[in-house]
Amino acid sequence: MNSYCIAPRTHFGPLNPDQNPRHKPWLSPPDFVCSAATHTLSHSAAPPTTRLLLARRVSELRFLYAVAPHHRRRFFSVQASARGEEDVEDNGSVVAVRDGGGNGGDGGEGRIVISELHKEATDAYMAYAMSVLLGRALPDVRDGLKPVHRRILYAMHELGLSSRKPHKKCARVVGEVLGKFHPHGDNAVYDSLVRMAQDFSLRSPLIRGHGNFGSIDADPPAAMRYTECRLEALTEAMLLADLEQDTVDFVPNFDNSQKEPSLLPARIPNLLLNGASGIAVGMATNIPPHNLGELVDALSVLIHNPDATLQELLEYMPGPDFPTGGIVMGNIGILHYD
Repeated sequence: MNSYCIAPRTHFGPLNPDQNPRHKPWLSPPDFVCSAATHTLSHSAAPPTTRLLLARRVSELRFLYAVAPHHRRRFFSVQASARGEEDVEDNGSVVAVRDGGGNGGDGGEGRIVISELHKEATDAYMAYAMSVLLGRALPDVRDGLKPVHRRILYAMHELGLSSRKPHKKCARVVGEVLGKFHPHGDNAVYDSLVRMAQDFSLRSPLIRGHGNFGSIDADPPAAMRYTECRLEALTEAMLLADLEQDTVDFVPNFDNSQKEPSLLPARIPNLLLNGASGIAVGMATNIPPHNLGELVDALSVLIHNPDATLQELLEYMPGPDFPTGGIVMGNIGILHYD
């Protein structure tokens, strides 16, 4: 059995070798180069008429003719594409996207579906925007924390860094957060930890820092291997006291090896206490901080009178209370948010 390449003629003349000497009706490896498929034929058993009929049946394919080996030229490969039952006009309005939803138990990776370009762009943008909103940029109203802040406080709680224990290196906390809950850059985690320890950034700091944690004049903090930290007593009483009482749901971490709280059980609205700032996709937030005593008084009013108006609440909490001081002149702007 010999291997031969099927190569129909590129010269569309008669198949009779007497009329067209350049074309041979039999198939021989030195004279033809196949660009599509290789068949195994018996050179001694298959008559010329059979090989000629086979060559005619594959005439819809494109083939390249090769001259003698010492006169061969360089040819480029040609890839054929099959048309589907319905041809779609390539005018830029449709795209082919992969549907990763699975297709049963056959082990496939999904299927290719045709979708309109503007619809696919809209869906992809909304999915990305919601991912940034919920997973990174904006805090949760229930505990007033972004995911990175929540994971830092929970990691410190798991390490036993209470307000009554000695300080521990910030690098130890950052490593705990990165390895178990937040697999992102160490600088991002350390910057978030530092901000929760700066009394000029938060009205009520959540972390007690020991060492150089920067200044209000934008001086950078020392490296994480030099600074130390532990939890503030306010953080334990406000955010972590009821954590073991089945008050919140625990969800798997990024590699499904640990459990982390979906939010912290806040006893008072930390979102109003320390405020929040963040830039997401298409929206941003900038909530000022408030005084702890005034905030508790306003909460007491709401508990006894859930229908209290904004004007009534302003008698107990007249406005924001910034960590660096300052006087708010007038409250007309606050009334406009009603």
